[in-house]
This record gives sequence, C-alpha cells and structure tokens, in this order.
Amino acid sequence: QVQLVESGGGLVQAGGSLRLSCAASGFTFSNYAMGWFRQAPGKEREFVATINWSGRTYLADSVKGRFTISRDNAKKVVYPQMNSLKPEDTAVYCCASTLRTYRYDWTEAAKYDYWGQGTQVTVSS
Repeated sequence: QVQLVESGGGLVQAGGSLRLSCAASGFTFSNYAMGWFRQAPGKEREFVATINWSGRTYLADSVKGRFTISRDNAKKVVYPQMNSLKPEDTAVYCCASTLRTYRYDWTEAAKYDYWGQGTQVTVSS
C-alpha cells in the first residue's frame, strides 16, 4: 500500500523557517522523483519543488533562493527546507511522487502518481 505522509507544518512568523518532511512507503522510493505542491484557499494548486532520485532539483521561481529540497533514499524521506517565509507562502503543502524524468513534467500535478494528504503552513505577518 502506497503512503506519503507529510509532517512539519505549523504557524510561523514572516521571515521564519520551517522544515517539512514526507515519509514514503509502499513503492520503490529511489526510483521516483519527489515533488511538493501547495494550495492556498481560493487558489489553484501550485508547483513548489521537485528532487529526482540522484538529487537533481527544480524549484519554482517564487521560492528560489528561499527554499531548498533534499532527500534521504535510505530513510525514504524528502525534506523541503523553507526559509524567509512570507505570508503568501501560506498554504496546504502536499508531497507527491512521479516516475517522470523530464524536469518540465515536474511542474504538472497530473504527471504525479501518488499524493499525500498535506500539511498546513501558515505564515503570519
């Protein structure tokens, strides 16, 4: 049974940091690129970042320079580190997995196979 379980969300002041986690099980984690998307109330789901099996990353322009993403294939966990948070980063953050290897596929939610339930991140001004 495939599972992606996010954790680490919470309330933080603007300028602060959060480190999320996504623990995977039920599939061959090291074969998959792992991505993060977010959705704010009343807005469409938005691509945030993806990391492939070898550590190659791709980040949305809106988070470049503030967010990073890493993974531990042995532990089957992916970690987005979010720094210099802004109120507009407030959203539910979900992790997802894909076998796609073309980085421009990584920005499309439809190209992902498995999804977690999400974790809320709230940034106060």
